[in-house]
Amino acid sequence: MKRSSAFLGLLQKEARHILRDRRTLAVIVLMPIIQVVLFGYAIRTDVEDIRLAIVDPEPDAATHALRTRLGASGLFRIVAVERSTDGLNALFASGAAQQAVVFERGFGDRLESARAARIQIITDAAEPNTGTAMQNYADALIRDHEGELREGTGPPPIAADVRMRFNPTRESSNLFVPGLIAFVITIISALMTAISLAREKETGTMEVLLVSPLRPVEIIAGKVAPYLLVGLATVVLVIIEARLIFGVPLRGSAVLLLAEGVLFTVTSLSLGILISARTPSQRVAMTAVLAGTMLPTVMLSGFIFPLESLPTPLRLISAVIPARWFVEIARGIMLKGVGLDHLWQESLVLVGMTGVLLMASMRSFRVRLD
Repeated sequence: MKRSSAFLGLLQKEARHILRDRRTLAVIVLMPIIQVVLFGYAIRTDVEDIRLAIVDPEPDAATHALRTRLGASGLFRIVAVERSTDGLNALFASGAAQQAVVFERGFGDRLESARAARIQIITDAAEPNTGTAMQNYADALIRDHEGELREGTGPPPIAADVRMRFNPTRESSNLFVPGLIAFVITIISALMTAISLAREKETGTMEVLLVSPLRPVEIIAGKVAPYLLVGLATVVLVIIEARLIFGVPLRGSAVLLLAEGVLFTVTSLSLGILISARTPSQRVAMTAVLAGTMLPTVMLSGFIFPLESLPTPLRLISAVIPARWFVEIARGIMLKGVGLDHLWQESLVLVGMTGVLLMASMRSFRVRLD
């Protein structure tokens, strides 16, 4: 009887603690809602708004008809029309184009003379599932157009040549491993930093530091420096594993990838510091990191699911997730071999996010010190 009463008393005490802690209660209520919304909208295999480049060296009525059909399908958005293939490398490297349709010279004349006209479909397969879906969409539309031209008789008027870029074998490891770098860094940097600093507050050690002669920036630097070194070591280990175990190519600069990894580590550390400064306990800090960093990293960064499949509101939200930009950087360097001339915008976004998060973190510690 006494044991039952003690157990009920413990339950009541814990329930009152949760109900009094509004931040914990808010996280408990909002987490299932956020998870259902993210999983419901992000787990989609269909691809929309495909950025398509057209190479049409000799425009005529036949090429114009097929171009119009592609643009009016609702799946493709024509971003460039070129006369030669010279500019395709830059379009694919920068991500401005995900797919290209290349007409041969004399395309319309060959159709009129009942000869097979050739067309080349070039697809960015850095994301294998997305690349396969885009390839299938383009091929289906061309086959429908071909069927209308043939009217059930005669030889096939259009011969399509398929080419996959950056990941021709469509290995899934080439998609996941670069994203794993962002995921692992987020776990080590944001989560461990937030829990560590929140523990200092719970034990009272942080209050001692805040009244010491050390400035907030010095306290933060001393606390997070070890995690910065761990993050750098993590980047190196993941790159080595990617090359030796999974055979993921590293076509770009390893030094640039390491530098970008350090930048993203600092960004994640800054976010972990801010969360720890705004949360009262380790439990709330851990839950906030899981909801605010790890879940969006998996669902909204392009790590697993293509950003093109997300509805517009979630796509806009993904723009404020640091992992989205680092995943683009890692894939660009490893799979496409591009340099800072193509990745400067993504790098600048990470620098800006890091600056904002660091200033917000130091301000939070100053408020506690005051």
